[in-house]
Amino acid sequence: MVQRYQSPVRVYKYPFELVMAAYEKRFPTCPQIPVFLGSEVLRESRSPDGAVHVVVHPENEDWTCFEQSASLDIRSFFGFENALEKIAMKQYTANVKRGKEVIEHYLNELISQGTSHIPRWTPAPVREEDARNQAGPRDPGSLEAHRPGSALGPALEAVSMDGDKLDADYIERCLGHLTPMQESCLIQLRHWLQETHKGKIPKDEHILRFLRARDFHLDKAREMLCQSLSWRKQHQVDLLLQTWQPPALLEEFYAGGWHYQDIDGRPLYILRLGQMDTKGLMKAVGEEVLLRHVLSVNEEGQKRCEGSTRQLGRPISSWTCLLDLEGLNMRHLWRPGVKALLRMIEVVEDNYPETLGRLLIVRAPRVFPVLWTLISPFINENTRRKFLIYSGSNYQGPGGLVDYLDREVIPDFLGGESVCNVPEGGLVPKSLYMTEEEQEHADQLWQWSETYHSASVLRGAPHEVAVEILEGESVITWDFDILRGDVVFSLYHAKKVPRPGAREPGTRASGQLIDKGWVLGRDYSRVEAPLVCREGESIQGSHVTRWPGVYLLQWQMHSPPGSVACSLPGVDDVLTALHSPGPKCKLLYYYEVLASEDFRGSMSSLESCTSGFSQLSAATSSSSSGQSHSSSLVSR
Repeated sequence: MVQRYQSPVRVYKYPFELVMAAYEKRFPTCPQIPVFLGSEVLRESRSPDGAVHVVVHPENEDWTCFEQSASLDIRSFFGFENALEKIAMKQYTANVKRGKEVIEHYLNELISQGTSHIPRWTPAPVREEDARNQAGPRDPGSLEAHRPGSALGPALEAVSMDGDKLDADYIERCLGHLTPMQESCLIQLRHWLQETHKGKIPKDEHILRFLRARDFHLDKAREMLCQSLSWRKQHQVDLLLQTWQPPALLEEFYAGGWHYQDIDGRPLYILRLGQMDTKGLMKAVGEEVLLRHVLSVNEEGQKRCEGSTRQLGRPISSWTCLLDLEGLNMRHLWRPGVKALLRMIEVVEDNYPETLGRLLIVRAPRVFPVLWTLISPFINENTRRKFLIYSGSNYQGPGGLVDYLDREVIPDFLGGESVCNVPEGGLVPKSLYMTEEEQEHADQLWQWSETYHSASVLRGAPHEVAVEILEGESVITWDFDILRGDVVFSLYHAKKVPRPGAREPGTRASGQLIDKGWVLGRDYSRVEAPLVCREGESIQGSHVTRWPGVYLLQWQMHSPPGSVACSLPGVDDVLTALHSPGPKCKLLYYYEVLASEDFRGSMSSLESCTSGFSQLSAATSSSSSGQSHSSSLVSR
């Protein structure tokens, strides 16, 4: 591996002639550079008109700019080649940084000696006859060959006209303190983008985030940045802030918004996740719309960081998030919602690295460890170190929010003085959920429509789903909403495969599957006690299987009190139900089969967290036997 170094442009705010006078004072010896013992003067000459080297800054003739590059390739050193290269480059970059200090030392020395101005060289008028004589062949070794207009001229002109170069003062002022090698990585990656990338070149702050996310490993940062640029182009993310308009429902029920700055000047974003109906929002607007909104928040966060940098005159490259979890309950642990959250975390981690400066989590309830167990493996270690978690009222007083937010910025709902205009969230009415027809015509809802299935339940015609289990210890999880009517939910185990025949393990067969000739207790058995589910309720549950075979999830219309419910309707009952305009029930359901070892320690923790944590919980029903265990949670 070859270690390479590229310095930023070093800017001296003095005219070229004065800087070169200071530069010459370094020779033949320089006490300020101990490793520089001396130099041998091979040749010293001046052109007849007194010109030596001419380098002029493209924007300011009173400034002089230098940049330096180097590479070192050690082919063999007893297996320590990489270590030696890094040590050598570290020493080299330290000397380069020291070089500017030396030049400034001699500049101050010249000024203290009374030399604060050296007249600028101007070429003497050239007569036409002299110009013809000078047009002939030149000595390649003479200084005259290196005047502007010679072979060196175009290269110098290219450097001078390149307005995209980075100077050290700009880096310190707008990007923050960087080591010489970090500066070099930034400049090399930026230069590579200018040469190879056909689209819009990202801002320096954006490039620097990817370098930091990969610990300034140039190749890894380049790969990550290229993938992100391709993603931004594919999804037109650069136009998101100009084109995105969140639906009115999202503006009303999405409990998040910007709120001043933290104590370090970072933009502050408040998210009241505990008050937000994530499940209702997904069903009302869809996962893709929520993801688009989250991306717009991150784009706005980067824009606000740039504004804070200009306002404060120092680099602000990240923002702070205040996450209020009061009200977090089992509804928030709805598995499709958790999957959507993990997807959003993955997208943000891949495309907005190092944008989160600090995450303040307050009023974390006892159910929070379950959510943390699910999402923490998907969060980068550097990001996790920025999390501060407060349970109960621990955020109040010393060591709490006052260490990170000014008192006049702490929102009123946390006992502060600032009136917070972030929406309060709340449950999304089920009447606002999208219909099945709307799902089919909305491209952004394709993932959501694949996750859930709709079903109608008629009197005498239950809806049943068959799940084939090959391994004894597996876990069946379910989640469904009763959109219309009251139903009874039951779970059965069958020794043989019902109609419509064999399927691949884990696939779904639905409709009315239990044959009318089957006998309860002989051909199939009930493993989940019947659960009456009322209109408007949401039910989440799980069942740990002990036997292989076919499991049947059944929803049938709830019979009024006094009537006898029959789990096996006759043919006449079914025909009557199908052709009669009588009442019917409608539901949306989702299920998944997990290996038991994957379920334990994650979503199975719901079984130990259902009591006392959910403000929305109406009832909890569980049944168990010597062979299986199951539980269901009902919420409105």
